[in-house]
Amino acid sequence: MARLVAAMLGGVDSAVAAARAVEAGHDVTGVHLALSRNPRSYRSGARGCCSIEDAGDARRAADVLGIPFYVWDMSTEFADEVVDDFVAEYAAGRTPNPCLRCNEKIKFAAVLDRALALGFDGVVTGHYALLETGAGGDVELHRAQDAGKDQSYVLGVLTQEQLRHSHFPLGGSVKTDVRAEAARRDLQVATKPDSHDICFVADGDNAGWLREKLGERAPNHGGAIVDDETGEELGRHDGTYGYTIGQRKGLRIGTPAPDGKPRFVLDIEPVEGTVRVGPRERLAVHGLEGIRPRWCGTVPVADTWDDCTVQLRAHGDEHRARLRVHEGGESVSVELLDPAYGIAPGQAVVVYDGSRVVGSATIASTDRSPAGSAR
Repeated sequence: MARLVAAMLGGVDSAVAAARAVEAGHDVTGVHLALSRNPRSYRSGARGCCSIEDAGDARRAADVLGIPFYVWDMSTEFADEVVDDFVAEYAAGRTPNPCLRCNEKIKFAAVLDRALALGFDGVVTGHYALLETGAGGDVELHRAQDAGKDQSYVLGVLTQEQLRHSHFPLGGSVKTDVRAEAARRDLQVATKPDSHDICFVADGDNAGWLREKLGERAPNHGGAIVDDETGEELGRHDGTYGYTIGQRKGLRIGTPAPDGKPRFVLDIEPVEGTVRVGPRERLAVHGLEGIRPRWCGTVPVADTWDDCTVQLRAHGDEHRARLRVHEGGESVSVELLDPAYGIAPGQAVVVYDGSRVVGSATIASTDRSPAGSAR
């Protein structure tokens, strides 16, 4: 039996994960994370995972399970590591993944560190992923049984030490069974909708939220939307932070392309304040460079090419690829055997060997030449 902290976010998944940990005989304490000093500035209702309503739902679930319940204030850590990083990345023309960042810096760093310091043995969450013990004794992170709910991508930042203290009771389940189990256990969150979008953007309008945070203070406030092939200025924008590579909607450029096909954002130049657009085929990425790699287990051998697959966005497609870790281990190259579209710096590349997560890196640059930068 282990002493475990159950991260209870107020949804059905974390509640059932906690229930299963209790049923398995563990000594479980429920913890809800207060991520904002002003909770009403974050999502309300069923759309987020950090609202006042979520805290109440988590407490009621803990009461049903008969376990102690506490609220841990992580608002300072969340603001510094997730919200400020999100703003800075968009201001620099990159596209971050705040949920992945939250897993890395908050749920499996700050929370786990505090839990261990308090004498707990690990953390239970409602993530859909599987943990297995490998031949060498390492804890391996694998894709969940329910492919539609698999969250191994956003867990690809976890280290071996963090995985050894992690518990994912839902990895072998499908969502419909989890909801049915919650109903049998009389958990009121059984029918609560899943959370979506970014929890700290209150109305779901990311561009509007960034405009409020940056506005005219940003060095890239206002600029031209330019046809990448002809150099023609097609329109103006209020800030490059309102755009991301691969975006099609909301460009407001009016003038149709000569071939009548839609245009997409190809590049963002935050210093000059220029957004470049063009046809979809120009978005094809054949290679990429990654920085700040994090490995879930053994680090791949440097300066050799390894066959693998990669995932480039949450719930995105899996791509056949080859991976090379550079000497010193500070960066990686990835050659995509099948092109990917709309991939932007700032996103994460998560590397797989079959269903096993090898590790991840932050995309620093992409190569759209058919040969690929990694060949």
